[in-house]
Amino acid sequence: MKHMLSLMDWTTEELRSLLALSAEIKADPLGRFDALTGKTLAMIFEKPSTRTRVSFEVAMNRLGGQAMFLSPNDMQLGRGETIEDTARVLSRYVDAIMARVFSHETVVQLSTGSVPVINGLSDALHPCQALADSLTLTERFGDVRGVELAYLGDGNNVCHSLINAAARLGIRLRVGTPAGYEPDPAIVAAAREAGADIALTTDPREAVVGAQAVYTDVWTSMGDEAEAAERVRVLEPFRVDATLFAFALPDAVFLHCLPAHRGDEVTAEVLDGPRSVVFDQAENRMHTEQALLLTLVDGG
Repeated sequence: MKHMLSLMDWTTEELRSLLALSAEIKADPLGRFDALTGKTLAMIFEKPSTRTRVSFEVAMNRLGGQAMFLSPNDMQLGRGETIEDTARVLSRYVDAIMARVFSHETVVQLSTGSVPVINGLSDALHPCQALADSLTLTERFGDVRGVELAYLGDGNNVCHSLINAAARLGIRLRVGTPAGYEPDPAIVAAAREAGADIALTTDPREAVVGAQAVYTDVWTSMGDEAEAAERVRVLEPFRVDATLFAFALPDAVFLHCLPAHRGDEVTAEVLDGPRSVVFDQAENRMHTEQALLLTLVDGG
């Protein structure tokens, strides 16, 4: 049984097939309406989200199935019952589990059940976002292989999954972070061992020069609010404004996983500009998730 906890759990061929299916679905969103009729997706949310909840719920509905929202108040995840026991129980009721959680270990423990588990976000990884990003880059460049992508800001879960995408799909990734905010060295090392072309720098201009796409994320993620003031101070040089964006290629696109804080990690001029593809990214969450659900629950 296959899960989507990390892109690294999938081969290059499997991910390319998933992206191809995503493109087919986007071209004909209701073409597989009855594919998951009678199937149910349990959606566990320890963290709130607009895109994750709505995209997965609509994705499941468009496939003829149904999605069940479960907040911490709706269940006893880790409170008096082990996560593994919760997984075993849910596996008797539903056909797949999507979990957006604080700790990556939670999705790992949920995967001990007998149905596919999708990592909707954890502190370590955000594979569903990277799938949508990869589809967006494919639409723009025809193929992600060799695309020069610059990521700026905090070396967080989004950055980690882009590193995994570089390893599996051939994106050439440059990561620009302040000292102390670098991505996890173990994730970088594993990706490089798998053949990823990854450059790390503490100079935002060095990361952006000649890039075909520039990507950033919020400076303060949920759970890091106590560090907000310090993060703003340290990350300010990595703000993507028109001056920094100009170091990329003239036709470079701007990406952001949203929600965005205009004036912090990116200026409104860039985010709302003609080369921004952030809302294409947001839409592509739904299409890639339809493809993922079809592949995991129905075998594609």
